[in-house]
Amino acid sequence: MEDRNIILSIKDLEVKFRVRGRILTAIRGVSLDIFENESIAIVGESGSGKSVFTKTFAGMLDSNGFISNGSIIFDDPELADTHVAKSSGTTALVEKAFSRLNEAAKLKAGADTYKALLELESERKAKMTLSDEEDSKFSDIINDLNYKKTEAFNLKQTLDSATEKDKIRELAASIKVYEKQIKTVENERKEAIEKHKKAFEADKEYQESYNGKKAELNEKYHREISAEITPEDTERNRILAKEVVLSIGRYPRLKRNKAFNNLINALRSAYEMGVDLDQEEQRNKVFDTVAFRVKYLDETDESLHGTCYLNLANIRNQNDWTQIRGKKIATVFQDPMTSLNPVLTIGKQISSVIIKHQGCSEVEARQRALILMHKVGIPNPEKRYDDYPFQYSGGMRQRIVIAIALSCQPRILICDEPTTALDVTIQAQILQLLKDLQRDLGFTIVFITHDLGVVANVSDRVAVMYAGQIVELGKVDEIFYDSRHPYTWALLQSLPQLAERNTKLYSITGTPPSLYNKIVGDPFAPRNPYCMKIDTIKEPPMFKVTDTHYAKTWLLDPRAPQVKRPEAIENIHEKFLATLNL
Repeated sequence: MEDRNIILSIKDLEVKFRVRGRILTAIRGVSLDIFENESIAIVGESGSGKSVFTKTFAGMLDSNGFISNGSIIFDDPELADTHVAKSSGTTALVEKAFSRLNEAAKLKAGADTYKALLELESERKAKMTLSDEEDSKFSDIINDLNYKKTEAFNLKQTLDSATEKDKIRELAASIKVYEKQIKTVENERKEAIEKHKKAFEADKEYQESYNGKKAELNEKYHREISAEITPEDTERNRILAKEVVLSIGRYPRLKRNKAFNNLINALRSAYEMGVDLDQEEQRNKVFDTVAFRVKYLDETDESLHGTCYLNLANIRNQNDWTQIRGKKIATVFQDPMTSLNPVLTIGKQISSVIIKHQGCSEVEARQRALILMHKVGIPNPEKRYDDYPFQYSGGMRQRIVIAIALSCQPRILICDEPTTALDVTIQAQILQLLKDLQRDLGFTIVFITHDLGVVANVSDRVAVMYAGQIVELGKVDEIFYDSRHPYTWALLQSLPQLAERNTKLYSITGTPPSLYNKIVGDPFAPRNPYCMKIDTIKEPPMFKVTDTHYAKTWLLDPRAPQVKRPEAIENIHEKFLATLNL
């Protein structure tokens, strides 16, 4: 596994949703490298964050969802390779960027003084108004009251005005109470701000001290930034100017001009704050605030040439997703009937995707569609090409969904529980089909499932998710035969294949934590039969078991008591064989 190329590198990913005036954190600090041509399964209970996690790199988050932190670096040489033709306009733009960056680079010498000025101004503002802690307390109270008011209003809307008048009046009264409480808290906040402001205005000694310090720092700052820049800065700016032009080259004219100014301003701010733009990571972060950074490689008389750092967490132009979704990263959903358009023929649905992404003629698209239908096991594809989805069985419809997903030969195929709606025998056929197609076409499979039996059949590696975090990661054999996290143990114990006659099927007690609230300690602690005091206080780090196996549990700390895996999942392979009479 270690010698494979990393096709997708996710670092410190955090995803949030705005829900009824509150913020829900669905993904919390997930880091994962996905390799080329591997099969990796994402497993966990419903609501653990599996589907949301994969939607982030397919550009399919719901409209109220957003990535608040982290990066998703997609390694695709074809998309990354960038050329911008040289012209009089391009040359002028490079020179304009170069000139503005040389001016901005002068600010680098005064970065420490500038930070001191910002700190002084921040201290002044803090004295004039509420501290962050005080303001946060008021905001939390108001948000909580708004949430309760919204819940009461929504419940009131569901009641029958003819038979539930008393409940409606009761809820209407409670809404008025919440509104009054909100107004009271808002007035208290205004009074607290006014109190801070009056205290500041009365503090003449501080104001004199502030004015003196500010004048001194301003004089020092202007002196520092008046010096000429170094030859190293000039050389860096020449490359940066070309990278700016390369990074905005794919935009239409109006958007290109706006992106140009935004990038120059972002780089100016970086110089102002003393950011080391010689570091690749720092340079990428600055560019990511506006557009993908295209690293300058070389140039000819005809064009500038660079390679793009594709950070899918920072796509701001929806047109960029059309180059990735379907063409490079495709998805197979769990219900084939809802994935297909019931009023279009099967052939039309496959060929339209081929025409859109590959730009071929309708005749050629039909030929490619027929080849795909044959590959996914549709009998007599020429005759079935013009059939409608209702004329196909569930298993055949899922094969067509897979054919559509593979029609553009994507590098990553996300399978979101694709066998859940199918019976057991068809499940086995679809799983075998995916393995055969992966062997023939060489794509990466990201398999989302709660069924560990499926995982054993299709995966090279397994990532176990709980409450928006990866709590264990390892090769499939390591997860099944040497798992270390209590949650993984619980999932394995829940397998129906391990149930014995006349015994109750194991289930995990309790419920997952609310993702509206800040989670303290290990999120699995309230449901963990092996919970220690530290689990309720401090979040565990990701402990290394082997080079390929990691688990996020305090049980792996050398100071923790020795705990054995549950007896029910010992010798699990033999128990499976006994269940199947093999």
